[in-house]
Amino acid sequence: MRTAVCPGSFDPVTYGHLDIIKRGAKLFDKVIVAVAVNPGKTAFFSMEERLEMIKTAVADYENVSVASFEGLLTDFAIRSGAIAIIRGLRAMTDFEYEFQMSLINKHLQPDIETVYLMTCHEYSFLSSSAVKELIYFGADVSAFVPPHVVGRLNAKIKQSLANGGK
Repeated sequence: MRTAVCPGSFDPVTYGHLDIIKRGAKLFDKVIVAVAVNPGKTAFFSMEERLEMIKTAVADYENVSVASFEGLLTDFAIRSGAIAIIRGLRAMTDFEYEFQMSLINKHLQPDIETVYLMTCHEYSFLSSSAVKELIYFGADVSAFVPPHVVGRLNAKIKQSLANGGK
């Protein structure tokens, strides 16, 4: 069975993420959406919230599962039996970072390949950060994230504003 890992912080999951996951699921027998604990970032949503939102979003994909991990992606990939890491590319700025990461990952685990999927043009500008900024200022983000994520974003913003914006 050809297994791939599709890692990210998914804070929150967007239609751009789901496009890459769906396309990756056509290429591999099994795709594990790997939600990373990133010590360098302060997450907007808790790990549990992110896992729940992604599980709901990929519920119809029979060969996609969701898990969280801490530590090196390559270690998680090996533990998961993966042969590849799936990454999405939006622009040249993504490429520079992703190229560097793929070289590091190849050094750490030479048997794991990195597979890049170019984002569809309608999501080329989309990021979780942009979605969070838009929702903070009251914009409609329903074109960028699934309905259940819109609801979670609105609830989180209301909670944040009730707590003085924290």
